[in-house]
Amino acid sequence: MAGLLCRTKRKKQVDEHLEEGKQAINAPLLAPRVDALPDNTLLDDNTERSMLDPSSRENPKFKELQRLLIDWINNELVEERIIVKDLEEDLYDGQVLQKLFEKLSRWMLNMAEVTQSEIGQKQKLKMVLGAVNQLLRPHGWDIDWSVDSVHSKNLVAIVSLLVALAMHFQAPIRLPEHVSVQIVLVKKRDGILQTSHVTKEITTTNEMMLRKFERDAFDTLLDHAPDKLNVVKMSLITFVNKHLNKLNLEVTELESQFADGVYLVLLMGLLEGYFVPLYNFYLTPENFEQKVHNVAFAFELMQDAGLKKPKSRPEDVVNIILKSTLRVLYNLFTNYRHTDQHQTGTCWNAAAPLGTVHPP
Repeated sequence: MAGLLCRTKRKKQVDEHLEEGKQAINAPLLAPRVDALPDNTLLDDNTERSMLDPSSRENPKFKELQRLLIDWINNELVEERIIVKDLEEDLYDGQVLQKLFEKLSRWMLNMAEVTQSEIGQKQKLKMVLGAVNQLLRPHGWDIDWSVDSVHSKNLVAIVSLLVALAMHFQAPIRLPEHVSVQIVLVKKRDGILQTSHVTKEITTTNEMMLRKFERDAFDTLLDHAPDKLNVVKMSLITFVNKHLNKLNLEVTELESQFADGVYLVLLMGLLEGYFVPLYNFYLTPENFEQKVHNVAFAFELMQDAGLKKPKSRPEDVVNIILKSTLRVLYNLFTNYRHTDQHQTGTCWNAAAPLGTVHPP
């Protein structure tokens, strides 16, 4: 009997060890459930924690938003030889965020380049996010991130921060609209975990998000004096037609007729008195990308002429956002309304040389 009990005990121990080994092997493959979190080790009483619902990670629009933000960061930091592959793993320590903010804002933040300690990383994040918040808060952007949330690799906080920076600095990307995710809130009360779900809206429409940063005379006009909008539009139509008529072109609708960028490019050539070679832009654009190319090229011509970089994005002009188009045309109107209307016409002769887009 004693031998039987001994063998039974050894078999039980072996089975327990085998089960422990099996769990150790399979554990990394299993996503932890919120309702299975340890009651006593993760949270103190009367505290809460938030996390991204696993289903939201697979949301196609949320994944597309992350991809666009990663591509944008990599394009901005290409000269730094920085390559971001994962927003959570590459941005949590503040190093990439510092480089991105300095590149976009042209503010230099004096701090250590590389730090491995958690204290050093949080100190860096505190300085970087302090500068970011100082820049964004006056424009009414909700500060949905913190040093702790970014450093703990909270993906929603990191994405929200990047969206705000992209909108403020008019990143040349079109963010997907109406991106929302589900957040799981875990609260601990009287030793018991309570969970709930809330919806977090990360992006609305591009026009609504731009409103946070572009409050100007046109916002006031549209909000408080919409009856005067037609007067402004007619003044701009008269101005552009005075020049486009030289090419037997006429504008009747500002929104739609400038959306493909063709008239905008031709108008810049007329205002500056030079011929724009047809191979520099798409005379009959067939898709969104070609239209954006045309508008962006017109913006380059404006900057070459000494004008400030337009506040509007090429994508917004192509998407027929009225205020964006009005801002661009009004900028031309204020700079060229007193220009001599009898510019040399020979540069528009069909036999004119196509060697340059700039006046001699």
